[in-house]
Amino acid sequence: MQLFPPQPFLAALIGLPPPLMLIITLGFLFYIFRRDFRERPNVTWAIWLPTIWWFIIASRPVTQWLSILGLPALGPTSVEEGSPVDALCFFALMALGIYVLKRRQIGFSEILRDNAWVLLFFAYCFIAVFWSDYPFTSSKRWLKIFGHPIMVLILFTEPDPRVALVTLMKRSSYVLFPVSVLWMKYYPSIGRKADEWGMFTNIGITGGKNELGAVCVIIGLFLLWYFLQVWRRPKNLERRHELILTGFLLLVIGYCLRKAHSSTSTISFLLGVLVMLGLAMRFVNKRIIGLYAVIGVGILAAAQVCFDWYGSIIELSGHESTIEGRGHLWEFLLANDTSPIFGTGFESYWLGDRMQNVWAEFRWLPNQAHNGYLEAYINLGAVGLCILIGLLVAAFWKCRQDLLMDFQWGRFTMGCFIAILAHNWTEAGFKGLSVIFFSLFLIMLRYRGLQMSEETAAAPEMIESVEEQEPELIYSSNYNW
Repeated sequence: MQLFPPQPFLAALIGLPPPLMLIITLGFLFYIFRRDFRERPNVTWAIWLPTIWWFIIASRPVTQWLSILGLPALGPTSVEEGSPVDALCFFALMALGIYVLKRRQIGFSEILRDNAWVLLFFAYCFIAVFWSDYPFTSSKRWLKIFGHPIMVLILFTEPDPRVALVTLMKRSSYVLFPVSVLWMKYYPSIGRKADEWGMFTNIGITGGKNELGAVCVIIGLFLLWYFLQVWRRPKNLERRHELILTGFLLLVIGYCLRKAHSSTSTISFLLGVLVMLGLAMRFVNKRIIGLYAVIGVGILAAAQVCFDWYGSIIELSGHESTIEGRGHLWEFLLANDTSPIFGTGFESYWLGDRMQNVWAEFRWLPNQAHNGYLEAYINLGAVGLCILIGLLVAAFWKCRQDLLMDFQWGRFTMGCFIAILAHNWTEAGFKGLSVIFFSLFLIMLRYRGLQMSEETAAAPEMIESVEEQEPELIYSSNYNW
């Protein structure tokens, strides 16, 4: 006997045949995009480049989409070389992105000056290509990650960067999550698969349950931030409709996050939400956020040593076996590390004999270290890990600046940053074409091509009094928002 039987409407909806649900989903997509285009957001056609880029890295490669649509894939696909179709699509988007940035006459010298740690990271990764056992594959992977900053800079150079980012996130969420629900429920052959632990999991429109969880974390945090911004608007019909739509998307994201059953993503999302909401409390001094971070890390470390809080959460979530398996993998990778100083080369560890040796030891066939910091260490060595840590410290400092210059945007960047750090504890997100890596560039890249507005420049007391008054949006082109 069911304690809470489904309502007749919901029961009838769940029992609909898959073709009819497909038609309903397509009708919803048509309606929502028609509504979006009628709003005429203040963006240019170039916004489609980062939107397509984001959609591909958040869902599945182009070759898999061709397979789902019943179209033949062109050319061979391998771990070392990848797919020529995917490579062509990514490089075409990057070429168009460079063309757009050139037409907008952005100052590359200013980009390099304001993002020194990003430049150092890319430079070291390029040097690490030369001692890779597979330099051609490594160099192609290095070129691909340039797409992240290119697409972020397109967003930053739109007429209104904030509207551009909102447009990107909303348009991608319109497709990613309704289709994920459709596939998980009505088309399990493409919406579910066996993971590396041999269990069937929900993956939706993405390539795996952890990828689905990561997408839910990033877009979920952004839409929560956007919901709070809409809530502050004057009450009218447009505000009500926007709140209903955003609230509906958040509910669908919550459903997908639950179905993904990814404890890492769930914990990361909750940490990000706590940071975003906690920063709005009046007693929180934004100027000493670094001290809060040190105290928070100390408390968590002490609690872990004394009570093993992380293990307790994992035990409650039922992920003991996966965490134990990852622990064995970390021990194996550290014990068999042959290049501790400089690493095996940029994104080269999981190629050739090394990957075969790992697969001979672990039947679940891992293709990453399941820890972003360890992944950086085995590929780039201790030198690369130190540069990555420097990059993260610089990102934290820029998030702190955001809190002082534009509190509302800063609370999102700080919450997202904390979620990224937490997510990389059991997933390797600081690599390749991942939504986590893209989001790191989104919150830390800076472009000062536009001059600070006269109102902000003439009224520095606005920034000084940010602790004493209700936080308001202080738009400054110096920080893009």
